[in-house]
Amino acid sequence: MAAYLITGASREGLGRALVEALLSRPENTVIAGVRDLRSAKSLSLTDLPCADSSRLIVVKIDSASDTDAADAARTLSTRYGVDKIDVVVANAGSGNVYGDLSAVNPGEVKDLIDVNGVGPLRLFQAVRGFLEKSEAGKFVLIGTPIASIGAMEKAPWPMFAYGASKVVAHYLTRKIHWESQTLTAFVVDPGFMQTDMGNAGARYFGYHEAFVPVENSCQFVLRQIEEATRETLGGRFVTIDESRKEVEW
Repeated sequence: MAAYLITGASREGLGRALVEALLSRPENTVIAGVRDLRSAKSLSLTDLPCADSSRLIVVKIDSASDTDAADAARTLSTRYGVDKIDVVVANAGSGNVYGDLSAVNPGEVKDLIDVNGVGPLRLFQAVRGFLEKSEAGKFVLIGTPIASIGAMEKAPWPMFAYGASKVVAHYLTRKIHWESQTLTAFVVDPGFMQTDMGNAGARYFGYHEAFVPVENSCQFVLRQIEEATRETLGGRFVTIDESRKEVEW
């Protein structure tokens, strides 16, 4: 039985889509990380169709909490008997802070770095032991070209706070690749998704909605996870953009 942990699973977006897709397959343990166990969207996860021999576990993981990820790891081990996790998808994040350097609020930059950059670090530290017990553990970060330093001119959106916060997460993921020789760690750009956050951003920039249906992003991310090996994707930054296969760090 394969075990997956997906953070940011309660909102109508990529996290929930990944949980639903993986639950529909047999012999999967799908762990959904949510900020609030009692919210209606978190509770509704139990209504998702579940294949025979698969199971859903919902745990509290707020990316801004210094203790949630570690507490969730202990709960998985002691209450649910989970001793290994094959794939961790660091999907949770926030991004609706707009403005160039001259206008951005430093406090908002700090808050986003805590959630989007330090949050995945907290998560990895909590689950590293579970991943290393898998025969092919994978740590997958949901990233963005907005955080590319080498290709900054290709993504000139006025989203300094979001980009800076994701740079931290990208660095973390590539560092995991070099420090954890048994794991496969990589970043996936799922595109400008038609989520609440994505559509709000699209309207801010004058579009009716974001560009990529969530289902398309979900299938792309799942395909990368399934096909990834340390040799093929380890330490890399892949994108759904059909005009190119990778994004510059």
